[in-house]
Amino acid sequence: MSNITQNPRGNCALGGVNAVLSAVDRVVPIYHSGPGCCMQTTAGEAGQSSGRMPFYVSGVSTPCTNMLERDVVFGGTDRLRETIKGAIEIMEADAYFVLSGCTAGIIGDDINSVTEEFRKQNLPVYPIETPGFMGESYRGYEIAFAAFLKYIVKPADRQNNLVNLLGIMPYHDPFWEGNFEELTRILEKLGLRVNTFFTRHQGIKDIRDSSAASLNIIISPWLLKSAAREYEESFGIPCLRWPGLPIGASDTSAFIRAVAKALRIEKRAETVIKNEEDYVYSYLETAIGAVSWKQFAVVGDANTVVGVTRFLANDYSFTPIVSIITDPVFRTEDMERIKEQLRSLDYARPPNIVFETDQWKIQKELESHEAITLLVGSTNEREFAMQRGIQCNVISYPITDRLIFNRTYAGYRGSLTFVEDLYDNL
Repeated sequence: MSNITQNPRGNCALGGVNAVLSAVDRVVPIYHSGPGCCMQTTAGEAGQSSGRMPFYVSGVSTPCTNMLERDVVFGGTDRLRETIKGAIEIMEADAYFVLSGCTAGIIGDDINSVTEEFRKQNLPVYPIETPGFMGESYRGYEIAFAAFLKYIVKPADRQNNLVNLLGIMPYHDPFWEGNFEELTRILEKLGLRVNTFFTRHQGIKDIRDSSAASLNIIISPWLLKSAAREYEESFGIPCLRWPGLPIGASDTSAFIRAVAKALRIEKRAETVIKNEEDYVYSYLETAIGAVSWKQFAVVGDANTVVGVTRFLANDYSFTPIVSIITDPVFRTEDMERIKEQLRSLDYARPPNIVFETDQWKIQKELESHEAITLLVGSTNEREFAMQRGIQCNVISYPITDRLIFNRTYAGYRGSLTFVEDLYDNL
């Protein structure tokens, strides 16, 4: 029997791939799908992520074969060739990725052979088999990185100061650009060059040269396992997995020490930590008593829930009541990794930990905790908070009621922004 999920937090696999490609500079996705997929996948991902649209090619500007009944009956590869040729003619790009939608996936159109025809002409056209029924947005994120590793990443000489910073999904984390920028700022203080693929107009060249990195840093308790394994087996790049967004002095300093240990630059790290902690604490000490003690709940993706829960409990002495993770986490070891982070708090008792994607069930879980006085979640939770007279901070996907450019809650400076928002939203 099929299940119905109320207000699903994400898109199909096609939408997840599109979100990734839309964040890479000078890349054009080409849809081999039915009409409407371009706009709907963009609206379903970027359109639910703080009011901005992708900056290069997206939505109705995306080339698409617009498959109809005739293409289903007779196949749509001829139409795909025409669409690719047209896209190359009128859209300048460093790479073109052909994405197959559900229609093409069902009838089995061979996009690999079509794209290979163009590559034989030295044209950068690559296939990604990603019909939406393969999974949700996170599955698309994984598929995109598998395609990068298969078609784009090439062997390169090791650069000891280069690291790849991964795990924060474009658009599915509404604060992805700001989070990348703050973590990049901190890592650069260690003397590192940071490759995120998605910021500072990074593009295909940065993806290609990512094999030169000395370390992959994955900010996620569960994403990109296969990509991390491929980087290590093919290019000898070790992986440091940080299971949650580092927010505030405690977790960010621990994050820096972990990176420094992996790269053997511990002495440099302690100088950075001393300066950054002095900066953040000099502000926080002026706000003692500004925000009263709260009992809080957090709803969102694993990175956000882990980071916010640990910051509010460890650095701000609030009491966690319930942490609800909305990612489709299935592997037992991944769930245990998330639970360990939420249970190993410095001062507070662990919250009730729930893995749930259905909005109706999420609301029922929140209703069962009458002690909550602060709710940190998405736009979906705002209505519940207003009905109960609970303070609510909207910081997780989906966000449809605020505009976000490069705002961040990550790191040292992001935690100050978070506290400002708590005070502004009493």
